[in-house]
Amino acid sequence: MIEFAIAFVLFYCVHMLGITIGYHRLLSHRSFKCSKGLEYFFVAAGYLAMEGSPVTWAVVHRAHHRQPDLANDPHGPSRGWFHQYAGWMLDFRYSESVSPAALAPDLLRDPVYRFFDQNQHLYRAYFLCFVTCVLTRLLLFVATDVWILLASVLAGFAAQQMPLVLNVVSHMPRLGYRTFATEDSSSNVPWLAILTMGEGWHNNHHAFPGSARSGISAREFDMSWLVLCFLKRMKLIHSINMPSPQHSPNHSTQSLALMSHPEKAG
Repeated sequence: MIEFAIAFVLFYCVHMLGITIGYHRLLSHRSFKCSKGLEYFFVAAGYLAMEGSPVTWAVVHRAHHRQPDLANDPHGPSRGWFHQYAGWMLDFRYSESVSPAALAPDLLRDPVYRFFDQNQHLYRAYFLCFVTCVLTRLLLFVATDVWILLASVLAGFAAQQMPLVLNVVSHMPRLGYRTFATEDSSSNVPWLAILTMGEGWHNNHHAFPGSARSGISAREFDMSWLVLCFLKRMKLIHSINMPSPQHSPNHSTQSLALMSHPEKAG
């Protein structure tokens, strides 16, 4: 049982960092730069948490930031909490305004991401992700034992659920607090920030979407940011975006310099 618990925690941390650092802060917001090898490592860790096509993930997230909480927000609150949590995945379709060509041309230049996106066939891309996750865990079972396999499966599922839970909880202000006067319902939720390794500081993130750091104050623990600091010290990442120091709490975010337009990145 101890072996299972240790394996679960390790797998969960790796998968969660793959989502927070790989899918979110790197691909979706281009908040720092690194080698392709390191980029693929983090993205693979998120992919094996059943996050699906990196292109789709980034497109949906960039669309969310363009019109948060409004009708064109792919997982906005206007259609109820279930749609916000998972219902949007059941009926999401690429459109002219919410499409890889419009929102993620930088990712489409990468042949690996184009392959995972399966030429914009959403359900074929989901199936490819599912098959890859199953085959990877079968190999893990052959190399280890059933307890490690079970830990991997449960940790992957738990990590996969975290962004979905965050879509709902972090846009319910009564469950957290707001430091910045953003034009949406985003809030900072401490317990969720712990489980998501920093993503729960969601009001901070909506104020500074292009920032590599979400936990801005000293009391806002951001594990993903600490990992990025370590990688910077090791000279593995560079060009790290940070909030501009002149922006103080409760400042309107309409003119923030770090409003992210990562689709323009090279």
